[in-house]
Amino acid sequence: MNCRGCGSGVGRVVLDLGRQPAAGDFPGQDDPGPDARHPLAMWMCGPCGLAQLAGGGPPVEEPRGVEPRALIDQAAAAMTAVAVAGWTSPGRRALEFPSPHGGSWLAHAQALGLQLTGRGPAEVLIDSFGLMHEADQAAALAIRARLLAPGGALVLQFQTLGSIVTGGEWNALRHSHFGYYSLTTLRRLLDAAGLRVNQVWPFPLYGGTLLLVATHRREGRPVDRSVDVQLQEEADLGITDADVVGRLQSDFDRQVTALRAVLAARAEDGRRVHGYGAASRAVALLAAAGVDRRLLASVADASPAKHGRRMPGTDIPIVDPLRFTTDRPDEVFVFLAELLPEIAAEHPDLADLLVPVEDLLSHRGTQRLS
Repeated sequence: MNCRGCGSGVGRVVLDLGRQPAAGDFPGQDDPGPDARHPLAMWMCGPCGLAQLAGGGPPVEEPRGVEPRALIDQAAAAMTAVAVAGWTSPGRRALEFPSPHGGSWLAHAQALGLQLTGRGPAEVLIDSFGLMHEADQAAALAIRARLLAPGGALVLQFQTLGSIVTGGEWNALRHSHFGYYSLTTLRRLLDAAGLRVNQVWPFPLYGGTLLLVATHRREGRPVDRSVDVQLQEEADLGITDADVVGRLQSDFDRQVTALRAVLAARAEDGRRVHGYGAASRAVALLAAAGVDRRLLASVADASPAKHGRRMPGTDIPIVDPLRFTTDRPDEVFVFLAELLPEIAAEHPDLADLLVPVEDLLSHRGTQRLS
């Protein structure tokens, strides 16, 4: 294949999950399947270092989820950081590239005095987890450069490839996500589009999210020291090395085996285990581990649009969290760590039953299980 960012044909597959169901296609519970499966692999470009979806993917519109409180709070913090650093000011026009996952930063932008517009050019372009959904990465960045008004700032947020690798988050890979970024690589691609990275802010969301501001390179605006700090951290990790990113393959093998073993042991002990969070990143994990409702009775989710459906590739039903008042689980496996505080707050009776799957399947967690 040719790189979605720089066009090079030099690279290799660093992670291969085989054939997996589409992460956004939640069939109805009355649909017996079998669900269609599609190749799912990550390819890494040698020259520019962009990790990306290998091949295409099924065009699936995911049922609209409920945005976790953690994302709402982080969006407010991110926009405030950009404003405090002087990259925005009241009265400037703001345009957003929306993410298919829902959620918007426009209310936060408006609260800072920005004027919302539905078309560009605009002085503030907002993109939170939107760029990854663009199949042609170079073209998508060119569009953003064209819609950025002179003197304006592109505000771009993404989960870092470094956090994916160090956290063993192989299930960040999914059919609808075409790009996985380090700042090292994204800076190169932005430069090719005529944009310069001026400042970055790390956030703990999803194990490691980076917010950046980029401006037109021709304007020669200063570069904050935070950029060099982040680049050095990535150089120390070796994040553009395919062998480093390729460690995700062993994480995949280890985690699916561990999850199956943990749930089988719980079932043998007669413990009733349910899940929480019908997130797209849970799809490949459950499907690859061969988990069915005998091992995981249900997955609760706050989104009414997902109720009455099931997890792709399995027969596990997606239910309203209120079902737990009658189903009475012994444990609730939480598939998205960002949900933990609000689950505990909204369902205090479940607080002592919550098991973060992320911790359970970490290197330390699986070592305890072996």
